[in-house]
Amino acid sequence: MDTDKATTTATRKNSLVDLHCHILPGIDDGSKSLADSLALARAAVSEGIGYIVATPHHLDRHFVNHSADVRRAVVAFQHELDQAQIPLTIYPGQEVHLNGDLAKRLPDLIGLDANMNYLLVEFPHEEVPQYAEELFFELSCQNITPIIAHPERNARIIKDPSLLYEFINNGALAQLTATSLVGGFGRKTKKFSEELITHGLVQIIASDAHMLKNRQFALRDAYFALDDLDRSYGPIFYQNSRHIINGEPLNHPIAAAPIEKHHFFK
Repeated sequence: MDTDKATTTATRKNSLVDLHCHILPGIDDGSKSLADSLALARAAVSEGIGYIVATPHHLDRHFVNHSADVRRAVVAFQHELDQAQIPLTIYPGQEVHLNGDLAKRLPDLIGLDANMNYLLVEFPHEEVPQYAEELFFELSCQNITPIIAHPERNARIIKDPSLLYEFINNGALAQLTATSLVGGFGRKTKKFSEELITHGLVQIIASDAHMLKNRQFALRDAYFALDDLDRSYGPIFYQNSRHIINGEPLNHPIAAAPIEKHHFFK
């Protein structure tokens, strides 16, 4: 990953970084074709996004996208973007489904940065595996910080947010989906997303875009929503994404605090 591209943005209007996006054509449940991917790319640029980590699903029940395959797909798609003169830079990544032997699969995994200091991981939608704490410890011993994808949509975390607090308190990070914050998944998810932000339990906001029809970017609107919560939040989340894509530590995290159980449903 040429991280210089992600740090030289003084003259570039589209400087937002999207760390979670299913933009590569035909390899998971995101874009189905090159035409769809180019349409997504144009939509991303129109929202001010200049850098995307392509994160196809890996090791879930439906998709396996090995490291070498993802890297080849990124090179091919970047060529198409350049030919179409779309000012967007794509980096390889994966959304890795959590499983018990993940630490043994590291050679086939791609982080959100070149040195895999950060790894995007996905819990099963209905649960938090009991082995997650031990696995996260194993990753930390390899100097890898796990980033939990879209915790606001995990049924177990919704019921008991203290689970997420414990992960964050032990060094993990979490990524909120932009659509969740702007109400695309409903009022309760929006409220819970706001709670996670104000309690410091998510540190990154990303699109998790799949297609234009109903899983769009919404990243620009999400940054406006951050401003509505607190004017300091937008710059923090913006810088966090840039630090992560460059493999750097986060400088300005919001202090983590527990959420009262079911508080967001009252």
